Amino acid sequence: MKGFRVKRGDCPDASALIVFLVAILLVLAPRAAVAQNLAIINGEVHTGAGAVIRGGTVLVESGVITSVGTDVDIPTGTRIVDATGRIVTPGLFDSSTRLGVVEVGSYQGTSDGSSGNDRMTAAFSIADGINPNSSLFPVARVEGTTRAVVVPGTGASMIAGTSALINLGSGSLDDMLEVTPLAMYAVLGEGGAGFQGGARSLALLRLREVLQDALDYRENKDAYLAGNRREYSLSRLDLEALLPVVGGDLPMVLNVNRASDILTALKLGEEFGLDLVLNGVGEGWMVAGEIAAAGVPVMTNAISNMPSFEVLGAAYENVARMHEAGVTIVLASFDAHNARNLKQAAGFAVAYGLPYEVALQSVT
Repeated sequence: MKGFRVKRGDCPDASALIVFLVAILLVLAPRAAVAQNLAIINGEVHTGAGAVIRGGTVLVESGVITSVGTDVDIPTGTRIVDATGRIVTPGLFDSSTRLGVVEVGSYQGTSDGSSGNDRMTAAFSIADGINPNSSLFPVARVEGTTRAVVVPGTGASMIAGTSALINLGSGSLDDMLEVTPLAMYAVLGEGGAGFQGGARSLALLRLREVLQDALDYRENKDAYLAGNRREYSLSRLDLEALLPVVGGDLPMVLNVNRASDILTALKLGEEFGLDLVLNGVGEGWMVAGEIAAAGVPVMTNAISNMPSFEVLGAAYENVARMHEAGVTIVLASFDAHNARNLKQAAGFAVAYGLPYEVALQSVT
């Protein structure tokens, strides 16, 4: 957290989360304002970690939070914002978006979020195509999102490429980028089957082949570069991009929804020692115990409960049930234009059983 803002709101409860107060990073303000010291006083401060601080003060100096509590010394000349009767929270963190890589979805010239080249899949880096001047950034900011993960979409391959963590401040792309690559993305289940002839088992075989090739390339790189090793199923650049994945240094995010596909993903993660994250997980509540036992976190959207053959067990209670089973939950918008609705997803989760403070943690 590097800054807060406040606006009118009621005390938190299950029905009020949808309008809860959102904090904005001071790095999102014009550069001249960043150096200004700011104290937000008398607010109900929800830090997302620990007890709620009633009548609390948040002191920001030179764009960085230096004190949070009820007994904070405020330097002379500090700008004061009285948050009496208001709620103060950290800025929202959207863990899966298309911000900056999609402007008009129906016009290909404004979409840079996926690779249509099957020879550049794992090596595809979303960071290189982010437009720091996208009109979607101010929309997300005004709704309280201060950081986001920009995720590649599936294009010509079930392996999409790597994501990037950005702040939603103004400035150049270098100013916005915080971590890249952040994670590798791939899809199993119905989506993966569509890339591999229509069968889930073929998608699993393909992903296993890719990971085995990456392991073999790691052990025999010199021989391969000298032309003394068998051909691999991916390009050299893709294999290089997968080395930190098979080494456990870069997370692998697998999109799965059906309960059986979730279990398949967990087994694959264990087989290759992956730092695994599950994405989507529409039927996660049905195998929540297994997910929790594996210690694998989940990214999902609490709003969706529309059943399909991929997600026959869809339920609004999905998030709350997984949390009750001990699964680490992260809520995300999975969108560009509607990334602004992240707090609405948190409100849905609370309405269907997720504790308020857990929901706040899941979006911050």
